[in-house]
Amino acid sequence: MSEHDSNEQPESPETNQATADERPRDEFGVPLDVPNAKRIKSFVVRAGRISPAHREMYARHYSERGLNHEDGMLDYAQAFGNDNPVVLEVGFGMGKSLIEMCLANPNLNYIGIEVHTPGVAKILREAEEQGVENLRVYEHDAIEILADCIPDASLQTMQLYFPDPWHKARHNKRRILTPLFAQTIRKKLKAGGTFHMATDWEHYAEQMLEVMEAAQGYVNNYKKGEYHPRPDFRPLTKFEVRGEKKGHGVWDLIYKKVS
Repeated sequence: MSEHDSNEQPESPETNQATADERPRDEFGVPLDVPNAKRIKSFVVRAGRISPAHREMYARHYSERGLNHEDGMLDYAQAFGNDNPVVLEVGFGMGKSLIEMCLANPNLNYIGIEVHTPGVAKILREAEEQGVENLRVYEHDAIEILADCIPDASLQTMQLYFPDPWHKARHNKRRILTPLFAQTIRKKLKAGGTFHMATDWEHYAEQMLEVMEAAQGYVNNYKKGEYHPRPDFRPLTKFEVRGEKKGHGVWDLIYKKVS
């Protein structure tokens, strides 16, 4: 915002509000000068009826902490303003645990990828309210972000917590963790970087273990062929609480890139 000259009187709050209210707006009631306003249309479609004020707030928050697929390969120093190690999480849901990790580890930079617009809106609002500065977010397909925006050999950690289990047998093929995905992540990790997974579906845990034990270039960070004890640094999530109430177990797997 430009500063006033010393001989110029600043506008009153009432004048500023009137000026803001008179801005040209789109069919959703959002001012046309809001950065990333184009994202609001998908927000309307997915979230249903929501006030123009909330849509404007979402767009403004995204302009501060959001990243765009069309901008291409990321420059972490430019995105965060520092050279801290980077942690990527795919599918953060409503973002509660990711916000907790950001607050607990201010010396790390976090990137979250999520396609569920209400979840993106919520994590951005929480980040704003809690003053989280080490978080950036994509609202886009993770496979495309990994291919087009995340530099090779750049991540300290990749997190995949409680991904959709697609529990019906005919849907198992839709699960995100495949041998190809494991190698995509390996390509993005630094040497010694880790791939951390967690699920509350036993069959999916077994598949994860099978895929990762066979994956080239990784070593089990606990013991060969075994699940990792729940690490203290992973916050307790609603998925974990839900699973425990249903009598489900929760399985963690952590693999280190060794080549």
